[in-house]
Amino acid sequence: MGVYKKRTLSFANSHILEGYTVAGPKENDGRYKGFFDHALEDDMFGQKTFERAERKMFEHAIDGAIAKANLTACDIDAVIAGDLLNQIVSASFAARKQHAGFVGIYNACATFVESLIIGSCMLNNGLENVVCGAGSHFSTAERQYRYPLELGVLRSPVTQWTATGVGATVLSNRSETVVPRVTRATIGRVVDYGIMDANNMGAAMAPSACDTLVTFFKDTDSSPSDYDVIYTGDLGKLGSDILMDLTRQEGYDISAQLHDCGASLYWDEQQTYQGGSGAACSALVFNSVLLGRLRRGEYKRILLAGTGALMSPTTSFQGDSIPAITHLVEVTA
Repeated sequence: MGVYKKRTLSFANSHILEGYTVAGPKENDGRYKGFFDHALEDDMFGQKTFERAERKMFEHAIDGAIAKANLTACDIDAVIAGDLLNQIVSASFAARKQHAGFVGIYNACATFVESLIIGSCMLNNGLENVVCGAGSHFSTAERQYRYPLELGVLRSPVTQWTATGVGATVLSNRSETVVPRVTRATIGRVVDYGIMDANNMGAAMAPSACDTLVTFFKDTDSSPSDYDVIYTGDLGKLGSDILMDLTRQEGYDISAQLHDCGASLYWDEQQTYQGGSGAACSALVFNSVLLGRLRRGEYKRILLAGTGALMSPTTSFQGDSIPAITHLVEVTA
């Protein structure tokens, strides 16, 4: 595990006013059908390119979250968002419509949880309302990171399916009603166990997830049994199994609480193999299923650990291993 160093923050005023999701057709045909605010019938979303469709999803999700929270664009102090495309163009271009300041971020599939941490820090330092968001699109990510879609390349059994969707969350430093809150967060560190297979991201990310979870438990003197559920971002089925083995070696059994956003997103017959991946995974599941269960009192305390593989096409082609990072937030109803 390396040298232990405290990395956990506490937040007094990070209220989750609302969440909004835009999901692709395949995602809405999965296990969470009907949970999403807006489900696309066509992943082109009426645009000429997949990249412009992804941009439109961001615009729709940010606007939808603000409206759902009964706010206007002028009430928002900052938008913190990112995606998987080069230069985070989906989030950046979508921010052109907003009056608020923009913080563009990238930590691969850990981007959504990273945005919640940054947003919570801003609220505890004077800002009133911020929007946090992340998303991805299968067709844009596939041709950037792997192969042109037209090639029809066969997929490995250890691969995951990049989720199409965007999730956005409105955080506020105050709320007139009792709403879920981001109460604590652990900042991840970059961990690299030398995994070289760009298709097997679960194996690459599991060690970083273990590092962050164990750090959180040590920092807060807590244990897995203190939480209703622990959701990881997109380790997939194989990565989740590896994570359980690694945490058990560190003295923590998370098998009763562990779920994975990506692994739970699709049905087996949808042939996504290890499940979903992408920045949309945790953003979609949190802002639909998890936030709903927190609001209804089905969950009281949860952990959301966003997992990200920090590779690029360039590093993969040059034979580099895959470093990974995991950021974590504690959310309390």
